[in-house]
Amino acid sequence: GMALQRDAANVVKETGGKVLGDVRHPLNSSDFSSFLLQAQASKAKVVALANAGGDTTTALKQAAEFGLAQGGQKLIALLMEITDTHALGLKATQGLIVTDAFYWDMNDETRAFSKRFNEKVGHMPTMIQAGLYSATM
Repeated sequence: GMALQRDAANVVKETGGKVLGDVRHPLNSSDFSSFLLQAQASKAKVVALANAGGDTTTALKQAAEFGLAQGGQKLIALLMEITDTHALGLKATQGLIVTDAFYWDMNDETRAFSKRFNEKVGHMPTMIQAGLYSATM
């Protein structure tokens, strides 16, 4: 997470943006309210989450409760699986920007691989599943 945060901050600065602040939280946090309220009060145009898994989904649910996106702030999940997006639903993910290293419908090659995967497993592959396949093969 720290490397992801550092790299994202560098891209923001290199492209002329400003980083207004950052916070870190313990792994498996259940309460992001203080962090989200800080982000909301900062009036930052973008709030980026450099966490993953349950921490990302919990933070996004709570961001929706506090109305960050409805208040005009863009939310970006820098490391999130498509399955998490589906599980969260529209309220928590509306307007969300997600970065992902693999998407099944990205190009002809990903569609062909994903079709084969789907025939065997019954669903399209996630980024992690595609990465594991790639590393194994």
